[in-house]
Amino acid sequence: MSNEHHYTESGLTNVYISGIAVELDDDGDETITIPAINELHHIIALGIVSHSKGISGDELRFLRTEMGLTQSELAKLVHRDKQSIGRWERGEVELDSSAEALIRRMAVEKLDLPVDAGIDELSRRSVPTVEEQTINIKMVNNNHSHYELLAA
Repeated sequence: MSNEHHYTESGLTNVYISGIAVELDDDGDETITIPAINELHHIIALGIVSHSKGISGDELRFLRTEMGLTQSELAKLVHRDKQSIGRWERGEVELDSSAEALIRRMAVEKLDLPVDAGIDELSRRSVPTVEEQTINIKMVNNNHSHYELLAA
């Protein structure tokens, strides 16, 4: 059996993975195994950086943690205070467009994401929006745990 899995374990509500095998455990309950989490998270980061909508607070938190940064460290890099980062991540205040463009570019570099867009294109995408962008990922090969970004 294969299914689409709503991958909320990432801390994001907009990530869906297709091609995940559903198995039955000893009690007959459906279970899934998600292999190669690091590769999957790399593809999710690519989806966040690539999508044309503004980055949500949850997506910002995801990118920050994937880059291995604390709120304080990110705040220094974007010339804001730690409280601003926390407010952005909690969705209390919209993420500043210029800071978002810089964060997208930092994620491309720090995570070695295959993104051809320059800072000008990333800046155009960094506009606050209330529209959530769905990130669709497909597991291409269960044996080799390869993921592919379908849409972001």
